[in-house]
This record gives sequence, structure tokens and C-alpha cells, in this order.
Amino acid sequence: MLLTIASTTTLNNGIAMPLFGLGTFRMGDEADMRRAIDTALDCGYRLFDTASAYQNEEEVGAALRANGIDRRELFITTKAWTDELGVAETREACEGSLRRLQMEYVDLYLIHWPAKGRWPAAWQAMTDLLADGKCRAIGVSNFTIKHLEELATLSPIAPAVNQVEFSPFRYDAALLQYCRDHDIQLESYSPLTRGAKIDHPVLLDIARRHVKTPAQVLLRWQLELGVVVIPKASSPRHIRENADIFDYSLSTDEVAALCALNEEYSIVNPEWRAQFEYPGALSKNFRQPH
Repeated sequence: MLLTIASTTTLNNGIAMPLFGLGTFRMGDEADMRRAIDTALDCGYRLFDTASAYQNEEEVGAALRANGIDRRELFITTKAWTDELGVAETREACEGSLRRLQMEYVDLYLIHWPAKGRWPAAWQAMTDLLADGKCRAIGVSNFTIKHLEELATLSPIAPAVNQVEFSPFRYDAALLQYCRDHDIQLESYSPLTRGAKIDHPVLLDIARRHVKTPAQVLLRWQLELGVVVIPKASSPRHIRENADIFDYSLSTDEVAALCALNEEYSIVNPEWRAQFEYPGALSKNFRQPH
């Protein structure tokens, strides 16, 4: 598959989204953010992912403005947290994110987690925000097939993106296929398992074959599946290393071998994830990975 760092996918509303970008979870220091974004832009990154819950939108916006890159070249994602879900709450949350970013619009606005009883009203608000030009596309994060099916019964507007935890060790083939079948772009966070599975022998073997690092193989696997990937990195070395995945490809057998590693591993506490199958939204004060 011939790809470059500038390669994009076309979302279901016709806009182009980069296939590769930078996640900014737990990056709040202004100097670190500036250094990370400077490096990423130099490497060709144009997709940057943040969220109100990350409490770093001001730093992300400031670092991007300081580089003088034309806003139209960038693709900026942010998200509404569980206590920001509702008709009025989500509009207010989006406007707050725009103020902190100092941008007139974001390219993608997501419901961060499907807080039961609150996300349907938030989706109504997001469709209004889309119509008003506050965002160019809207989507969801951490939605299961069940959530996506429920959303389809509530609104004629389908999410453009579903951002989920995804790696060979959390390979949800059914969700990937559902999103493909319904023209929803799957996007992966924590694609490197925060290093927890980086020494798996299958991964190491494939990396040796290509003279690549295990992290580079994990990222390339995502691209081979057509998944947008946003590895979080703050050090210039890792940012450059993550971007060095466009000079090779994995074989069909290698992709299959990595898919076979699924063990439903997650960096997210299962008790946290389970909350979203039951009534009640959780406070922003209760932070979990992503």
C-alpha cells in the first residue's frame, strides 16, 4: 500500500482527514507542547488530537499558531467530556474549546465517551454545531457497535469517525467491519499499548525483518487496515520515529499474524469502561487513560 505522511481518507461528508497524526494526551507543559508540535509539523504531521478533558487546548492552539501554518492545512480534533454532554452543555463545551484553541472551527468534534442518558442529546447539539460551521465533521469516541446502532436509530446523520483504543492486542474485527460497512472511519488511540506489549515475540520478529522498531510495525499495521492512527509522543525522537513508517509495508501474512494477537487487552480500566453500559455520567474529575 503506497502511502505518505500526507495521505488522507475521505470522510462520509466528503472532507479529507489525514491518516496519521499526533495525540496530545497528558501533554500540558507549554514548552513541551511547543517542542512536540514544532517537531511534528517539520516531519509533516497535520492532524493533531486534543480534548477538553486533556486540559491542554490552549497550549495546542498556541503552539500551532506560533508556527504560522495556514489553518486550512491543519486537521484539529477535540472532544466533549461526559459532563459536557447535553443540548446546551455540548454547544457551550464546543464554544469553550474554540476559545481555548483560538480557532473559529475544529475539523472534527467528538463525543469523548458514551455516557448513558446524555450522549443522544449531545449528538443533537453536535449536528447543530456542524450546520453552524463550528466543526467540519462530527463523530464519536469509545462507541461500541451497540452504541452505533442506537445512534443510527436516533439521527439521519452518521458519525464521520469512531475513535477507539485499537491495536493487535485489542483487535475488534467486528467493530472495524461495522465501521467499514457503514462508512464510519475508525481511528485508533493508544496504538502502541503504552509500551506494554512492545516486546511481544511476533512483533519483534516482524520488526527485525523490516529493520524497523516494534512501535513502527504497530503503527504501520493500523495503516494497512485503513485505520487513522494518532500515537501520542512528546519527545522529538519518538515523534520522528513514529513518522518513519512510509518507506515499507507489511505483507498480508504479517498483517494476519498481528491480527491474531488479539487478547482484548486495554489500557483503560475495565471498571471505567463498564460505567458506560449503565446509567449515570461520571465527573470530569475522574480521569482515565484517554
